[in-house]
Amino acid sequence: MKAIKNTIKTIAGRLFCLPLIKEGLGIVLLFLFFSCDNYIDITPKGSITVDSAPQYYELIANPMRGYHPSAFAFLTDELWSKESNIIGNENTSYNGINFTFNEQADRKLLADNNLYENMYSNILRMNLVLDNIDEAEGPQETKTLAKAEARTYRAFDHFLAVNTFAKAYTPSTAEQDGGICIMEHYDLEATPKKATVAQVYDFIIRELEEAVPLLQEKPTNIYHPNRAFGYGLLAQVYLFHRDWQKAKEAAEKSLALNDALVDYNEINAFRRGILDKNYGDKYGDDRNPEVLSYIWNGSSGWTSESAHFKTYGMISPELVQLFKQEKDDLRYTLFFMENGQPTTWFDSGSGADIWIETVTTSKFMYATMGMKTPEVYLTLAEAEARLGNLPKATELVNKLRAHRLSSANSQISVPSSQADMMKAIILERRKELLYGFHRFFDLKRLNIEPEYQTTITRTFPIVTKSVPQQTYTLRPDSRLYIIPFPLSARDKNPNLTLNTDE
Repeated sequence: MKAIKNTIKTIAGRLFCLPLIKEGLGIVLLFLFFSCDNYIDITPKGSITVDSAPQYYELIANPMRGYHPSAFAFLTDELWSKESNIIGNENTSYNGINFTFNEQADRKLLADNNLYENMYSNILRMNLVLDNIDEAEGPQETKTLAKAEARTYRAFDHFLAVNTFAKAYTPSTAEQDGGICIMEHYDLEATPKKATVAQVYDFIIRELEEAVPLLQEKPTNIYHPNRAFGYGLLAQVYLFHRDWQKAKEAAEKSLALNDALVDYNEINAFRRGILDKNYGDKYGDDRNPEVLSYIWNGSSGWTSESAHFKTYGMISPELVQLFKQEKDDLRYTLFFMENGQPTTWFDSGSGADIWIETVTTSKFMYATMGMKTPEVYLTLAEAEARLGNLPKATELVNKLRAHRLSSANSQISVPSSQADMMKAIILERRKELLYGFHRFFDLKRLNIEPEYQTTITRTFPIVTKSVPQQTYTLRPDSRLYIIPFPLSARDKNPNLTLNTDE
């Protein structure tokens, strides 16, 4: 049997932690370090030997799974920054470079806040399970389920990586466009070659098509992928792959398993004291029925989540005005402080607004990092629109809006054209899928279509008078949309060449 006996990893710079979760015992963080070439026969005191199928299954659940998207946070039209964080850093940090759309700056030597490392650490973690569980002791059904879950999460991280570090999927060029490394085995010493964007998507789709039907509808805990999440992810991948019919079918399967939408009018009643129960008791922490996959919006854990929203919690003046076009949009009035709030993280007078710090995961988390049912509704709406079914697309958008706006004005009419329907869906995605990867990925994939391209302009600074005000422009074809692989990864793997001309 190929049991893992060594729990000490000695290769510098390649350590990663594997948090375990025990149902009924809470979260226990165990730092297990594995070597692929150096084992000892004695298990150190206080360590755990992973040699059974149930133990491998536990490795899949990672309550601290998180990403820090600072490498592209300001390459969108939805976020804003405190001016002092940008001024003087226009050439030296991702925040400064991205906020000023500075294509002349050298990004090759910048750190990316462990975004790449987190993605591939998660992939390695899943490969650890996939490479060893068949030879472990335990029931076959546990092994089959564990492999399905591991393949689903592995596909998710490959999807995030290819959309971050490569060009958006473009049918005419995907077979030539440089992608990312596909990692199918646990090997810390591997130096694989990059696959093309087309090859990466083929891999992701194959993984999900084979794995998702084997997922459970209700896993043992929320940190294991459920089938609704699996089909929602498959729908998202098909959407980006431009397979509209398959995206529709997968989204329908996801919503058949979980179509929950929280009514923000109810949260508004809680907040206003009309209902006498704290809405956090109903929807806080892991009790939000919309959430299909929990992921921290930071490196890991609630502390980094809080730090992320202090640094990246402002929405742009443009998005503020889009929200204000409909005065009864509760996504804005419930979760953002109009005209800012007393905090060192905000510039009053900028026209931006900031996330209300007291709204946390203990009450209700509107911001989206993983996947929630509203995204699946919008994926299905876009698939229907792309297929020409505008009434159905409108019905789906209106169902979401009825749970987000506080008046009868929530309903829109069926647009007269597919383009107008798409623009309505894109606007809802902007207002519903805040933070995380969503707007950055949407801009990339939509910018390959002339009718949906976005040229972003940003006038900055607004409140600082000591620095000349300028207007910055991000073109739809800017190389900034492709994030460079970090230097640390390129040093370890010479085959990992950049996908830009930098």
